Amino acid sequence: MQDALVIIPTYNEKENIENIIRAVFDQKIAFDILVVDDNSPDGTAAIVKILQQEFVDRLFLEIRKEKEGLGKAYIHGFKWALQREYEYIIEMDADFSHNPKDLKKLYKACAEEGADVSVGSRYSKGVNVVNWSIWRVLLSYFASRYVKIITGIPVDDTTAGFVCYKRKVLETIKLDKIKFVGYAFQIEMKFKAWKHGFTIKEVSVIFTDRTAGESKMSGSIIGEALFGVIKMRLKGLPK
Repeated sequence: MQDALVIIPTYNEKENIENIIRAVFDQKIAFDILVVDDNSPDGTAAIVKILQQEFVDRLFLEIRKEKEGLGKAYIHGFKWALQREYEYIIEMDADFSHNPKDLKKLYKACAEEGADVSVGSRYSKGVNVVNWSIWRVLLSYFASRYVKIITGIPVDDTTAGFVCYKRKVLETIKLDKIKFVGYAFQIEMKFKAWKHGFTIKEVSVIFTDRTAGESKMSGSIIGEALFGVIKMRLKGLPK
């Protein structure tokens, strides 16, 4: 068992899942992988099961009964990791929007550079996004600015989903009290880590939109983020 686990949530990712798993395992730093699949009807989990025969004791699979949202999938993965001895737990998308080569940056920021949380940031050094429409870039960028202004959190990319947490952060945050499931989940996790006094470091990465499979973005997810931020600011940090 490695000291770092990469959690990859999936729903209908058959076009990407084998390639992303192999790409993570090709990195110079050794990571274990947990795929949390929301019972994908396209056979994503079946592909993972075949690969488990090749990557014994390094590739793990949890299948949930239904699609309940990104946040709940990650919380399932966090709890699974905390039942084991992983010191660093990393969130990562299956669609190559997060470059596996950047995993080492997130890992080193926590393992060697003193961060409790490291964020693969699209906006800490300009705007580093490829293959998005200008409308989507502006929406994402100003959403993060909006969150920073409303909450005061010192993070430029609050909606980023490429994040490494030290074990102690996830042990401190009460995962069962996380309220949100979409974009706002990412914001809430960073907000609570910051409010608990943990150090957050942004690591500049280039985000590339998926080229295979379908985006899970929706208006309801965006709405949750916009209005959820106000709720978090007003309520502070629920214990």
